Amino acid sequence: MQGFALYPFDPPGDIAALRADLRRWLADNQPRGDVVARANCWASFDPDFSRALGAAGYIGMTLPARYGGGDRHPLERYVVIEELLAAGAPVGAHWIADRQTGPLILRYGSEDQRQRYLPGIAAGELYACIGLSEPGAGSDLAAVRTTARETAEGWRINGQKIWTTGAHFSHIMLALVRSEEDSERNAGLSQLLIDLDTPGITVHPIIDMAGHHDFNEVFFDDVLVPNGALVGERGQGWKQVTAELGLERSGPERYLSSHALLVALVDAAGPDPDGEMATLIGELAAEMWTLRQLSMSTAAKLAAGDDPMVEASVVKELGNAFEQDMPRRVQAIVDCGWDDPDDLAKLLRALLVASPSFSLRGGTREVIRGIIARGLGLR
Repeated sequence: MQGFALYPFDPPGDIAALRADLRRWLADNQPRGDVVARANCWASFDPDFSRALGAAGYIGMTLPARYGGGDRHPLERYVVIEELLAAGAPVGAHWIADRQTGPLILRYGSEDQRQRYLPGIAAGELYACIGLSEPGAGSDLAAVRTTARETAEGWRINGQKIWTTGAHFSHIMLALVRSEEDSERNAGLSQLLIDLDTPGITVHPIIDMAGHHDFNEVFFDDVLVPNGALVGERGQGWKQVTAELGLERSGPERYLSSHALLVALVDAAGPDPDGEMATLIGELAAEMWTLRQLSMSTAAKLAAGDDPMVEASVVKELGNAFEQDMPRRVQAIVDCGWDDPDDLAKLLRALLVASPSFSLRGGTREVIRGIIARGLGLR
């Protein structure tokens, strides 16, 4: 893991001022709401908040100004993202579009695609979902079977995507499709940018065991999209997706989904905790600090134009383990009933139910460990 030490996190500008400005803005603009919404907040959908955040310049920060962006450094954006997550802000509506769809369109998309989509993303008004997983291709994306055939009228798409977060409120999907007949595995794949109001697209909800509607199935029945929907080069979808996944797997959301519980634990412990409480708080704080260093170093590599797939996978694997284990570790020492009304009990209940899903997002644990092993030459 020597690569983590080679890229120090050194954002330009006055980072202290940036943090202070954002904290003041959040104090005035963040919805109060139920404390539970502050846990796993990058799944919390609030379009009014997203629009306000975009108007304040905190979305699309790294996009060029000519497309409505802020022309800011990627590491400045990193600081803003960790502040939003630590505060439990409801960033779910614009999250995917800002994190990966916008940057991928900027890198691989046509000028027409950039002008059409990027200003809305930067404004916090255009939302995106990821069309990767399928019933027979979960974390094994090389098994994708959704087809796209090029015709004189455009691309004809048939197939199905599953576990599509936010498809029910998103405007566009960046989909990985098999564009070459008889191709296998990671060959013959392309990416298409699909407007989700196109005829032939059906979105069915998947309700999780907590009663939440985040996931969806998306069906494509002879859907016709323009030839200009192709993103990047035909047949280069695998290469583009791996670059996209580096953005998805390495950010602070990989260890801050349970952060609200840690804050509530510290508040409940008071100014002078002792015994098991003090030990647990110390352990969690030290582990989070370490994960933050790993994540920031990976962000620095991404900002330098590298493709740190192994490092991003390490951040995801260790971060998921941390945020999944935290509720169980808190439950082991905190005496609170299932119906207790205080913030700590509410957050603990919610995260005990939600946290098993954290390691599924962005690739299952088994697949991520395989990527790490191969990258380190262990298999």
